[in-house]
Amino acid sequence: MNEDIAAKYKQLLEKELQVKATKGSGQVYSREYQVFRTEILPPRVNFYEKMCRISEKILRLKVKPQTAEQLQTAIDTCHLQVTPGGVLAASLVWPILFLMIVLGVTLGVFDSMFFALFGMVFAVGAIAALQKVPILLANSWRLKSSNQMVLCIFYVVTYMRHTSNLELAIEFASEHLAPPLSLDLRKVIWDVENGKYESVKQSLEMYLQGWRQYNLEFVESFHLIQSSLYETSEDRRLSLLDKSLDVMLDETYEKMLHYAQNLKGPITMIYMLGVILPILGLVILPLVVSFMEGIAWYHIAAGFNVALPLIVYFMGKSVLSQRPTGYGDTDLSETNPELRKYRNIVFKVAGFEVVMSPAIVAVAVGLGCVGVALSPLILHELNPDFELAIDKFKLLDYKESKSQAGVIIGPFGLGASMLSLFFPAALALGLGLYFRLKSANVIKIRDEAKKLEDEFSSALFQLGNRLGDGIPAEIAFQKVSQVMEDTVSGKFFKLVSTNISRLGMSVRDALFDLKVGAVTLFPSAIIQSSMKVLIESVKKGPLIAAQALLNVARYIKEIHKVNERLKDLMADIISDMKSQIAFLTPAIAGIVIGITSMITYILGNLSGQISNLGSEQAGSQIGALANFFGDSIPTYYFQAVVGIYVFQIVYILTVLSNGVENGADTLQERYLLGKNLVRGTLLYCFIAGSVMLLFNIIASRIVDVASIAVS
Repeated sequence: MNEDIAAKYKQLLEKELQVKATKGSGQVYSREYQVFRTEILPPRVNFYEKMCRISEKILRLKVKPQTAEQLQTAIDTCHLQVTPGGVLAASLVWPILFLMIVLGVTLGVFDSMFFALFGMVFAVGAIAALQKVPILLANSWRLKSSNQMVLCIFYVVTYMRHTSNLELAIEFASEHLAPPLSLDLRKVIWDVENGKYESVKQSLEMYLQGWRQYNLEFVESFHLIQSSLYETSEDRRLSLLDKSLDVMLDETYEKMLHYAQNLKGPITMIYMLGVILPILGLVILPLVVSFMEGIAWYHIAAGFNVALPLIVYFMGKSVLSQRPTGYGDTDLSETNPELRKYRNIVFKVAGFEVVMSPAIVAVAVGLGCVGVALSPLILHELNPDFELAIDKFKLLDYKESKSQAGVIIGPFGLGASMLSLFFPAALALGLGLYFRLKSANVIKIRDEAKKLEDEFSSALFQLGNRLGDGIPAEIAFQKVSQVMEDTVSGKFFKLVSTNISRLGMSVRDALFDLKVGAVTLFPSAIIQSSMKVLIESVKKGPLIAAQALLNVARYIKEIHKVNERLKDLMADIISDMKSQIAFLTPAIAGIVIGITSMITYILGNLSGQISNLGSEQAGSQIGALANFFGDSIPTYYFQAVVGIYVFQIVYILTVLSNGVENGADTLQERYLLGKNLVRGTLLYCFIAGSVMLLFNIIASRIVDVASIAVS
């Protein structure tokens, strides 16, 4: 009933004043907060919320006040809809359930004490990890948010220079920022709309309290912005706004400087623990396995492909959690629905646009490689007597176990070892192609937009000067496009001018039309916000618009300058990490697996010859030596474990290097994963295959000489 009365009076006001009534401040944004929250949070977060709710119904726990306060702060930071009691209940219910299943399967079905103990250790670790999930999510949220804080202050200051209204400025920033900081700003307005706080200033102050410990410069910048609202002098008000952005940029550079200075040690430790020590340890592992019974390939896989990657991953996350405020790019396809189709493979057939998911190609290639890798096992299952040999080297080479009579083990053949290289290749080509195809189109669009951003400040200076001369905006766009004819900015302004002159559009439509608007064809949050500032300020006159654009141009240039200085700070560390990913790690692992293959070949042949000699001279020292050798692990399995670990460590180092350099830039992360996984893992496969082939030829000659000596 109240809404009907309000609508009736709105119509009367529109008729009398000839002005269209608008919605109240914040209404459009805050009303959609819940829907927006659900859309931007990843599915795993929503799944975790369900886990906590179910667990809280099963197990109700009393949480210590200090723990509850810590967890509640983290929950509020990352917008989770759970309780501290639900978090602790989930950390106990699900690991215990997992442990019961593991113990039932390992002890009841497989009778494996190793995996029972491994499952117990994993469950205990999971209890500790699940209790920290909200804190880890909050750290990840802060990392993503801090990447956008410079832009946030930029948008708020840009808007408030021409319209001194804090609530509208926050709305303006939430429009142009990507999640998660846009969600935080919507939450500020949402809390006012729901009556939690009386004003936007109070709601904003409570939100900033959460950042005081982590990003004090962000809090100080907003306080300066709020102070500008109380200034009666226009010059003083504008100087406070300028000061707020300067504080943000200066503190960002200083914090990043200290971070870069302290980063060398943790990165070196991660590289030593994750690459050098594990891979070099594999050199002596064949000797250990040959002289000890009971160690199988899956025991090594549990350590190398499960436990060790998790340790290295969480160490890397710990390093990233300490990264201060930076300046990073966002995935345009997340903020612009029109670009989401470019996450897929887009091509034309008979004039029709076809969109295909990258997952189809990735799964097809991955399964094909897995089929090739499993072919030695499949061939043996189909025909146990099948064998193919070239000179001294066999394809399969299955043998009878020395410790278990009648049990056949293998394959030990060089051909099978070479085919096992398709295990890491399957992961590299499968996931690598998926990430590459998913990001390639969008990264091209963003690179074009970045080219425009790089020269856009100069273009805005020229546009602002034209407006300052009293030239209308419609003609100013045409003038600037002629001056900057061969540049990306020139194309942008020419498109605006063409839309105005040929299609008869207004400046607003020429910029923001959904089909032919210049901003639509050149997607960039900075460009879009700059043009919105132009549209808003030109209503107050060309001189106001000119001054607004000149200040926006200056802000963009300052942000770009600080960003380049940040890249210089990280240059040495990033170049070292890239060399580790691109060459050092695959090369070291490939050489080590070749040495491992040679040792396994020599030990296998010598143990067989000594066993034969020992059977002829039973009771002698040679007979005792023959019993000293056990069953070795085939290189086929060794290589599969190491190859998959190389894939995993390249993945982790790529995520870490991108996080250090670019912050929480998911698009760049996917693009780098697509490039590094394929290149790094295939380089490992090439080096490992070449070294295995070469070292096995050398090993065959050593065995020949040794066999002559033994005989």
